[in-house]
This record gives sequence, C-alpha cells and structure tokens, in this order.
Amino acid sequence: MFFCFLMFLVVIPMCLLKFIFNFNHLLNSLLTLEFISLSFLLGLSEIVCVYDNHSVFLLYFLVMVVCEGVLGLSFLILMSFNYGNDYLFSFNSLSC
Repeated sequence: MFFCFLMFLVVIPMCLLKFIFNFNHLLNSLLTLEFISLSFLLGLSEIVCVYDNHSVFLLYFLVMVVCEGVLGLSFLILMSFNYGNDYLFSFNSLSC
C-alpha cells in the first residue's frame, strides 16, 4: 500500500512537468494527461481500499477519464484533417 501511495506522489508531479515542458505535439499532451488521470485513479483506489468506502465514485471518475480521452482524440483527428499535422504551435499561427 505504501509503495502505491509513494508512486502516486511521485508520478503526478513528473507527469505535470512533462506536460508543461514538452508541449509540442497534441498526441504527447493527450498521453500525458491520460497518464495523470490513471495516476489519480490509482491514488483514489488506494484511498477507497483503506477507508472501505463505496467504489462507485471510482467508476464515475473512470467514465469521466474515458470521455476526456475520446474528446481529445476527436480533437486530434479534426486538427490533423484540417491542418495536416498535430503541432500545437502551427495551430496557433494558422488560427488568424
């Protein structure tokens, strides 16, 4: 249990740093956000197991993570069809 909690405390700041400093491609950003969401799910499941709460909240959180992933992938497909790449900086310059 301590190992999972320690991993939860280490993984989330590392993913946030990766998200902040490597913001070139949309696909890299989406993968980092999904990894942050799965880390939160791991931490929440540890909290639920320790306090013997209902696990319905984990299911709600997992549904929201899946909806966020589908929305991000649909935005990636739309952007690659319209602009031909997934560079976020070219999207900002073409939106004038």
